[in-house]
Amino acid sequence: MELQIVLAILGMAGVMSAFLFALKGLLDQIPDVIRSWRRVVDEARRSHSDHGPGPEDHRPPSAGIDGPR
Repeated sequence: MELQIVLAILGMAGVMSAFLFALKGLLDQIPDVIRSWRRVVDEARRSHSDHGPGPEDHRPPSAGIDGPR
């Protein structure tokens, strides 16, 4: 009976150790994921600003209220 308790404790310690190792590996990757996401967002913003105003935003200069002189 005592041997089973010792084995259960050692088994749980092994499982917890593996879980914490995997969790640490996952948490170590988070800063890289955030940096990559920011690069994607910056590139998307840059590509939208490079196109300039679209045809719907383009208006010819107005001649004024009285029209051309």
